[in-house]
Amino acid sequence: MANANVRVRFCPSPTGNPHVGLVRTALFNWAFARHHGGTFVFRIEDTDAARDSEESYAQLLDSLRWLGFTWDEGPEVGGPHAPYRQSERMDIYADVAQRLRDGGYAYDCYCTTEELDARRAAARAAGKPSGYDGHCRELTQVQLEAYQGEHRPSIVRFRMPDETITFTDLVRGEISVTPENVSDFGILRANGAPLYTLVNPVDDALMEITHVLRGEDLLSSTPRQIALYKALIELGVAKGVPEFGHLPYVMGEGNKKLSKRDPESSLNLYRERGFLPEGLLNYLSLLGWSFSKDRDIFSIEEMVAKFDIPDVNANPARFDLKKAEAINADHIRQLDPKAFADACAPWLTAPHANWAPEDFDAEAWARIAPHAQTRVTVLSDITANVDFLFRKEPVEDQASWDKAMKGEPAALLTTARENLAGADWSDPESLKQAVLTAGEAHGLKLGKAQAPVRVAVTGRTVGLPLFESLEILGKERSLARIDAALAKLAA
Repeated sequence: MANANVRVRFCPSPTGNPHVGLVRTALFNWAFARHHGGTFVFRIEDTDAARDSEESYAQLLDSLRWLGFTWDEGPEVGGPHAPYRQSERMDIYADVAQRLRDGGYAYDCYCTTEELDARRAAARAAGKPSGYDGHCRELTQVQLEAYQGEHRPSIVRFRMPDETITFTDLVRGEISVTPENVSDFGILRANGAPLYTLVNPVDDALMEITHVLRGEDLLSSTPRQIALYKALIELGVAKGVPEFGHLPYVMGEGNKKLSKRDPESSLNLYRERGFLPEGLLNYLSLLGWSFSKDRDIFSIEEMVAKFDIPDVNANPARFDLKKAEAINADHIRQLDPKAFADACAPWLTAPHANWAPEDFDAEAWARIAPHAQTRVTVLSDITANVDFLFRKEPVEDQASWDKAMKGEPAALLTTARENLAGADWSDPESLKQAVLTAGEAHGLKLGKAQAPVRVAVTGRTVGLPLFESLEILGKERSLARIDAALAKLAA
């Protein structure tokens, strides 16, 4: 059932290249909002000046637009809860932190790193939880003055309630956490800078987020945030506690979580290789969700119509590059032919093209494109598939040459050339018959007979349909390349 009151957020940090796991999170939030006719809020968590960059910020916006995501509130769009970059909201966090301190929900902690480490080690040795032990929770005036007299720096900690926190995760069901497993946590650094543990819930509260859909790695912070939300409600900052849904891990090789260090995790990789946005999103949607038992290929509009968070699987999802490529290939085949030809444009020019710009033939490309559309997996495949049309000479690939030119290739090529010279070059079937007949004359089936012809003309053992390719390349150029191959064999 649609719920126009749904408000979700996608709040990445602008650090490095976007990660496919991050895109999956954005997709599930976006699809959930669109399914319910709700609001998709795009927010930038850029409070870490040492790691955040304007370059990464611009890349994030560009990536979301490339994927086709639109946001209802956020950077460059605005909205009732602006600004949507945390670096521009510092006064808000300072105000809320002070109200938490004044209300007794937070306190100053003067413990040094060395003291904390020593007490944690002792707790572990005694078999007890090693979280913060509440040392500064109830300081006497004497202790407080002593610490201040030493000019000790202090952080601000939130005071966790002494009670079990229970919530219903939309993906995982009911979860309960006892107080000894959730210790008081920092919300402000010693220099006054706010921590994620404060800014994230405060922004969600002020932006009236109804559903927090995020990665499983953040599940352990949820009890803390729920406690903070309740304090914010009592202070009049928040209206309620959002519902939480923690999305399954995306796994890479060796049953390990896919990390930013894994090459296949980078969104830029898929964009540069020529994945279609709809193909990549189709695949990413299957990492923890399914459209139906017998269907993996669908449009983003079809996904939105069916998607809901209770249908997400809690089990880790394995990233399978081969399946991602296969799904992308299906989406390429579904494109309108002109849309396919237009989408290939970046890979037909520098720096991808290995031919001179003036040698590109738009008419030849228009004729070969429909044959290429059924053969490529990603758009970048197109360059190697069609370069024989636009280069003065085919690519010199020694491995392909050695593979194809076995037995007595010169005799076969000589007969094939004679037959092709007399064939009808306006009819690919006539060209096929010419090579077939040449093969029969030398005791070869068509597959073996056409391999030397293909390498002589295109430079490679695999590629687009040979006889359609010969027709488009033309009689004069094709026969000249066979002559060059014969000369090379003779030498």
